[in-house]
Formats: sequence, C-alpha cells, structure tokens
Amino acid sequence: MNKKLKPVRVIIALIVLIVVAFIFIDFRQHLSTSSYRWITWLQIVPSVENFLIAAGILSSGFIISIVLTLLFGRVYCSMLCPLGIFQDVISFISKKIRKKKARYKFSEAKNILRYSFLALAVIPLFFGSVTLLGLLDPYSNFGRIFSDLVKPLVMAGNNVLSELLIKVKVYAMSPEEFAHVHLAALIFPAIVLSVIVWMAAKWGRLYCNTVCPVGTFLGFLSRFSLFKIRINKNTCTSCAKCSFVCKSQCIDLKKQTIDFSRCVGCFDCLSVCDGNGIGYKLSLARKKSSNDTHTVDGSKRKFIAGSLLMAGALTGISAVQERNQQRHRLQKGQIPVKKEHPCSPPGSLSLEHFNDTCTACHLCVTTCPNNVLQPSLLQYGLEGFLQPYLDPANGYCNFDCTVCGEVCPTGAILPLTKETKQVTQIGVAIFIRHNCVVHTDGTLCGACSEHCPTKAVKMVPYRDHLNIPEVDHEICVGCGACEHACPVMPNKAIYVEGNVVHQTAKKPEVKKAKEEVIEEFPF
Repeated sequence: MNKKLKPVRVIIALIVLIVVAFIFIDFRQHLSTSSYRWITWLQIVPSVENFLIAAGILSSGFIISIVLTLLFGRVYCSMLCPLGIFQDVISFISKKIRKKKARYKFSEAKNILRYSFLALAVIPLFFGSVTLLGLLDPYSNFGRIFSDLVKPLVMAGNNVLSELLIKVKVYAMSPEEFAHVHLAALIFPAIVLSVIVWMAAKWGRLYCNTVCPVGTFLGFLSRFSLFKIRINKNTCTSCAKCSFVCKSQCIDLKKQTIDFSRCVGCFDCLSVCDGNGIGYKLSLARKKSSNDTHTVDGSKRKFIAGSLLMAGALTGISAVQERNQQRHRLQKGQIPVKKEHPCSPPGSLSLEHFNDTCTACHLCVTTCPNNVLQPSLLQYGLEGFLQPYLDPANGYCNFDCTVCGEVCPTGAILPLTKETKQVTQIGVAIFIRHNCVVHTDGTLCGACSEHCPTKAVKMVPYRDHLNIPEVDHEICVGCGACEHACPVMPNKAIYVEGNVVHQTAKKPEVKKAKEEVIEEFPF
C-alpha cells in the first residue's frame, strides 16, 4: 500500500501544476473566472487573508490546509503548492541530465534561517504591511514567475508559429501584442526563479525548508500529524536508499530518525525501500515505561511558540483590516489632487487597503483583458513593490470588466457588480492644455473624448473654429481610456490621477434621441 502513495501524489501534483501554470499563461482567456477559484481556495497565504477579510468559500481553504497537515503531514507542499511541485520537476530534470548519479544525503535543519524568514514574513504584519509576506509567499512567487517571465515566452512562441502558418495561408492562430512592462519589474521574479532552480537542482527542497515561511509554519503543525513516515528499527537494513532519494534531506540513518517537520510528503522513500524498513503509518504517542529516561519534548515548545507567533500574525492582519475599514469610512469623499498617486484596481477601496492586503501574485495582471494592470516598481513606494497598478500606456480599464475582483485570492480587490464598477471612481482625468495638439499645433483632435466611456471628457469651443477637451470630474471614473488614446508623446495632454480613497462617480446623463416624425406619403 505504501508504494502506491507516490504515484497518487505525482498524478495529483501534475494536475495542480498544469492547471495553475495554464491559468497564469492563458493569454487568450480560455478559462472562466470561476475556474480560478478552486486552486486559490487551497493556497495558504491567500486563504489566510480571506479567512480574516471576508466570509465565504475561500476562507475554508485555510482550515482545510491545516487539517490536511495535522492528519497527513506536509502533503500541501508536495501536492497543492505549485512552487513546491515546480521544484520537484526541476529536481527530476536535474537528475536526468547529470552524468554522475545524483544522491541526496542527510543534513541538519537550518532552524536559524527557517525561523528568521518566518519572522521576516510575519512580524511586519503587526505594523500593517504584507510586503515581505507577499515577496516570500510561494504561490505569489509562482504567479510572478509564470505571469511575468513564462507567459511572454509562450506569447513569443505563439507569434512565431502564427507567422509561419500565415505564410502557408493557415489562419488558425493569430499574433498577440505584448504589454509594455518595465524591465526592472522582471528582475525580482528572475532572481527568485534563478535561486529556486539552483537550490532545487542541487539540494531538492532546501528552499521549502529554509526560505519559505509557509513550509516553516506547516513544519510546526506536521510534528503533530496523525500519520507520519517512520523508520522501523527492527527491519531497516541501513541500505540508505531512502536517504539518497529524500529531497528534504531529513532522514538520519545513523539515528534512524526522520525530521518530519521538514518532510514534504513526497513518498519517494517509500517507493525505493525493498523491505519494510520505512513506512507511512499511524503515529500515536507511546506510554513511557519506568525504565525510560526523562527527556524534554522540545518539539512541543517549538510548536507552541510557532502557534503563538502565527496567531499573533493573524491577529495583526485582522487588526489591519479593521483599521483600513474604519479609515475608508472616515476618508470617503476626499479627492486627492497630488500627482504622485497611481490608480489601484477598482474594488481595492483605497491605496492603503490595497497595499496592506495584496501579495502581488499577479493573477489579476495575467487575466486583465486590456493589459492595463502591470506590476509596479515604486509607484506605491517600497511598501507596494510589484503590486499591480493601472498603466494607461498599455491599455485602459474596460468599462464593463470586473475580472480582477473576481479572481483576486486575497480580498485586496473586492468583487464588484458591473453597475457598481461603472460608478467606482479610482481616479480623475487631468487635462494639460499646453500639451494638447489643439492648442500647440492648432489642429483637430478629440481622441480622448471619443474613447471616454462616460463622456466625462467632452469637446468645447476653443478658437479658430476648433474644439478642445474639458473634463467633468463628477462623472469621470479614472479608467485611463483618455490617457491611452492621447496621441501626444512623450508627455500626455491628459492623464489620470489616482484617488487615495476610491469615490463614487455620478452616473452620466443619457439623453434620449429625438424621434423623427416621418410624414405620410402624400399620394
């Protein structure tokens, strides 16, 4: 039975990896937004935030992940975490291309590193920042790698293939236009990818057991799992086969023990054991005999300390959300006029709420149909590094689109109805007359007005029988269509200034067309 566990794990893991990877590289939007829910439902960090932000089906994913760990160990890391599965793929490929047969060997737990990275991710939550948690979150890192690095490569391949097919008069595929992305925004995911590939190829799951805060947290819980992998000291022949294939390097044959807090539940060790030297079985505490020496169970103390740390972090997140909601209620109605504020996605309520809850997984970036959502550099400051913002250089926020709120797994972008979205003012358009070609060149133009979905930008009489734009801020929603359409380069004649707190715009008046009276034919 134990030997069947690995094939089951591999099948589940491959399904999860393929589906999640396809979600992030699906540039043609083949999947509906409801298709994204089941996988984000079980991702730890997004589920934690949903557990505290909004009631609903997503919040139960966190509880299920915890229950799975307490029952079976860190199977989340081997079957449900896309970044963990990706590392297994790298390890597998590395073994195949090496000339020398690759073998792992036991190494001591690097607890100082593990707990330091966990503290780096958790402690800032008390101060209302999820930046470091987002940068270390395995799901967010996987999303950034595939959305920012892999997706453009897939699109490039699509364009090359489509051009070749067009030459032979086959039109089954069409080329896609690339979004304008700051190259500096690709540096971080590129570095993370390089580190992960290097560590996975050489040491297996070392990244999961030293850097990943989710792995460290689940390691606390797995110490008390109901089922554990154990070495049978009576039947083990110390052949070391299990240790050689252990990607977590947690099997100590000298002591015939397994550090189950680092075991990711890959079951590779079970598949190579020729006898019954190692098995996955029910783990119950044994009663100590009078001859047993008294030992202190350090794992319980570590578990209690870790649980207190995580509980404190959850309390910190909850306090942050309550504070954001209070500030949103107090600040509603203020319209900022400073130029340095970017536009956060509709449904994010305010810049503060968005920066405090977004983990920059870039799921909204990859699903945005107009490519207007792009990873930021310093638009939000260091606190919002890599979090999405509206970049009109790439596109504009479609008046009828609500996709970003539907796919956001953390509650940073709350879902909006189409009617609510159409009056959500994320910013206002600012017109600079001295940049407009009507003023500078004395030529006709009205691109901004033509593309404005609410007609907040309208053309008014100017001079020499010309019309020039004028902005009605009350009905402007800040979608960026005017800025995107403006032909002036490099400095636009009209741009969108983001609202610190999102406002509600007035609905534009819809004038009824006059009905023409058709005279009856006189004969």
